[in-house]
Amino acid sequence: MLACGVGLLAMVVGVGLGALAGLRGRGLDDLLERACDLVQSFPSFFLALAVLATVRTPTRAHIGAVLLLTAWAPFARLAVAEVRVLRRAPFVEAARALGRSEPAIAWVHLAPNLAAVALVQLGSTMAAVVLGEAAFAFVGLGPGDEASLGAIVEQGVACLARSPHVLLAAAFAIVSLNAALLRVGRSR
Repeated sequence: MLACGVGLLAMVVGVGLGALAGLRGRGLDDLLERACDLVQSFPSFFLALAVLATVRTPTRAHIGAVLLLTAWAPFARLAVAEVRVLRRAPFVEAARALGRSEPAIAWVHLAPNLAAVALVQLGSTMAAVVLGEAAFAFVGLGPGDEASLGAIVEQGVACLARSPHVLLAAAFAIVSLNAALLRVGRSR
């Protein structure tokens, strides 16, 4: 559930920002790309560790918010690149000539054309959220009162000598879930 929420929210924010910046141009698209460079150059896991370590009892909402801080950037980068090509398309020029506003052009005309690219990134983002949440739970920064794949991996490592199946089951669940989420992005 966390992966879906963070992934969909990151897609809406990133594609929206990227579409508007790419459509407007005039340096705004370059500014957004530099912001994406900054966000993506900083290791998001360390940022999340720093933020989650300051919270007394991290919840899924804390983890989701921290992961969302960096998850929007790949969507925005893809949207800007795609809109740079599409903004000179005849159907966009026709909408502009008819007096449509830039947000309306972005939503009605560009968003459907960005859907395929955004869905590929959505699968990758959701898989990264699953791995991030499992990693936080493994190091003890996950939600303490809820089930987590990372907590199961931690328990599997603790009892590896006498019950290796616990670790194998959790690892298989993480790999299977990530493979399925990555496959979502490839399906048409």
